Amino acid sequence: MAELKLALKVDDLDNVATIFANGITDGTAVEVRDKKGEMEEIIVHGDVPYGHKIALRDIRKGEHIMKYGECIGAASCDIRKGDYVHVHNLEALRGRGDLEGGDKA
Repeated sequence: MAELKLALKVDDLDNVATIFANGITDGTAVEVRDKKGEMEEIIVHGDVPYGHKIALRDIRKGEHIMKYGECIGAASCDIRKGDYVHVHNLEALRGRGDLEGGDKA
């Protein structure tokens, strides 16, 4: 029997889930669970390390990335459901002097 590959969505506002499995490579099916016990299978695009994030739905460039119910940045490009979400496609919004209100995301 294949090992269950698990990701968790912590808050209803989240548009990313955190991977809790090793060996996530392009094409891996991951079971995403939320606090209500609901589950969804998502196919991952790319290799994703343990503890990193995948998109739960398509996210448009400039849209806020939500993790644990908090904004952790904005998409720097369009992100597809199942994509690895990290510094290559996520732009920080906090502590930025070049953005109006950059210290408040």
